[in-house]
Amino acid sequence: MNIREIGFVAIPVRDIPRARRFYEEVLGLSVSDQMMGGKWIEYAVGDDTLAIASIDELWTPSDQGTGAAFEVENFREAIKHLKDQQVRFAVEPFETPCCEMAVVQDPDGNKLIIHKLKPEDQKGVCK
Repeated sequence: MNIREIGFVAIPVRDIPRARRFYEEVLGLSVSDQMMGGKWIEYAVGDDTLAIASIDELWTPSDQGTGAAFEVENFREAIKHLKDQQVRFAVEPFETPCCEMAVVQDPDGNKLIIHKLKPEDQKGVCK
């Protein structure tokens, strides 16, 4: 087997309109495609695709499942925006030698990572 790339990341949600408000209004994503009568919504994120879906009772949201990481341009501005929008933080912002990150939760409890990789000349340095 030779995996070439990630085709998409899909996140199960319970309430599509509520999830769309979060992903579009809070995170600022734009819909790139809709399928299955609006039960599957896709967003282009760079060269990748993030999907939210409410398609089956066997595939439900979880705060313990796989999480997508969003690389942001300005970490501090992103965190301020999310806090201003009263988004739930599962893990408050923290710094590692290679990045800054925080973990937020969508309205269904799915965890999403807000991430900013440090420039090469700053890796290994914590502020």
